[in-house]
Amino acid sequence: MPPAVPQQPHPGAVADSESVAVNTSAPAAGGVAVDQAAAAYVSRETPTREEDDPPLAMEAMRAVQILNPSGEVTMPRPDRTRVMCVANQKGGVGKTTTTVNLAVALALHGNRVLVVDLDPQGNASTGLNVPHHTGVPDVYDCLINSVPLEEVAQEVEGIPNLWCVPATIDLAGAEIELVSVVARESRLARAIAAYPGHFDYIFIDCPPSLGLLTVNALVAAQEVLIPIQCEYYALEGLNQLINNINLVRQHLNPKLEVSTILLTMYDRRTRLADAVEQDVRNHFGDKVLQAVIPRNVRVSEAPSYGQSVMTYDPGSRGATSYFEAAQEIAERGVKEPVSRNA
Repeated sequence: MPPAVPQQPHPGAVADSESVAVNTSAPAAGGVAVDQAAAAYVSRETPTREEDDPPLAMEAMRAVQILNPSGEVTMPRPDRTRVMCVANQKGGVGKTTTTVNLAVALALHGNRVLVVDLDPQGNASTGLNVPHHTGVPDVYDCLINSVPLEEVAQEVEGIPNLWCVPATIDLAGAEIELVSVVARESRLARAIAAYPGHFDYIFIDCPPSLGLLTVNALVAAQEVLIPIQCEYYALEGLNQLINNINLVRQHLNPKLEVSTILLTMYDRRTRLADAVEQDVRNHFGDKVLQAVIPRNVRVSEAPSYGQSVMTYDPGSRGATSYFEAAQEIAERGVKEPVSRNA
């Protein structure tokens, strides 16, 4: 009889790993039988805890905690709006993924959150399943045509307390068109200030560049959240980003500060990831979140279903890590209140 192989879980199931039971009872060399009771376990995700894979019951418990079916406010709400710009001129470090998952995590736990997609690729809009095809009112209309922000903000389906200002391909030309516009660096700041409603958090997802769109985001924000991939190339351009932030602070937005550093795509199997983490923590100190985002298959799969990993697979390591990061950000905001845009 061939060894039995359990059915693989559905991609949308709570479990975030695939397991294969292997019958290791077989005659060894010399005719001596080797009997092993424990089955070998194969995981397609990088482990981030002491245990290689948590049991399904533990993952189900985490899923309930993350999804918060009771709707209670379990993450502290700030006294005033926290406008956070998620920026890094290097592409592929997890800016959009971080923006989407932090926003969903905070919204699920009682905070009112707005996501402003400032990247012409519109990936944040895709991740939140918000229409962003040509003709849809978007952030371009706010920047170029001075359309009020409330007219282009869309409610995110299935996530209470979450809104998104989408980005269409029209935004690709905004860099050139903004050059001749009066007060071009503060267009987004004015749009946010004129919004009649109140949000606890406003996340601005920046493009992977240091052009006028990113400058608009830096002028509109009071805090900068920098996702850093745990690889050497991610550190190379960091000085240039910090210098640009300092220039914006000196000339355009004196309230701007780098408040949060988040390490992403962490692979515990490599010494490089550990070395990058130590370098970043030594340089930025307490600004680096204790939560670290591991490499995780579910995080990559979720956007193809128009979801965040928080709703796609809430028991996965990726969802758990982003939940911990969101909780840490919320608690820091209460402990260290800063004057915010109401």
